[in-house]
Amino acid sequence: MRILFKIIAAPFVVVLTILWAMLVFLFSVASGLLKIVCGLGILCSPLLLFGRQTTNGLIVMFLAFLISPAGLPLIAEWLIDRVADLNDALKGFITT
Repeated sequence: MRILFKIIAAPFVVVLTILWAMLVFLFSVASGLLKIVCGLGILCSPLLLFGRQTTNGLIVMFLAFLISPAGLPLIAEWLIDRVADLNDALKGFITT
């Protein structure tokens, strides 16, 4: 019965390996682009704050925080790590 589970788990390892590689590539590209956009938001928000558009300035600051490395990319990196952990666990199950 254990051999049957190993045979079933093998295709999932292949799919998770490919998925992990694609996610890491997309994350690195998106992270670079989001850093540029975050920098522009940080530069524009004081102009909006002092230009009598306080609400818009605060919105831009909040969005800049979300796309900064401490916001949504951190959550995405955590999810990518969980995919890698699942893949490693399945590989360990197959090899033991």
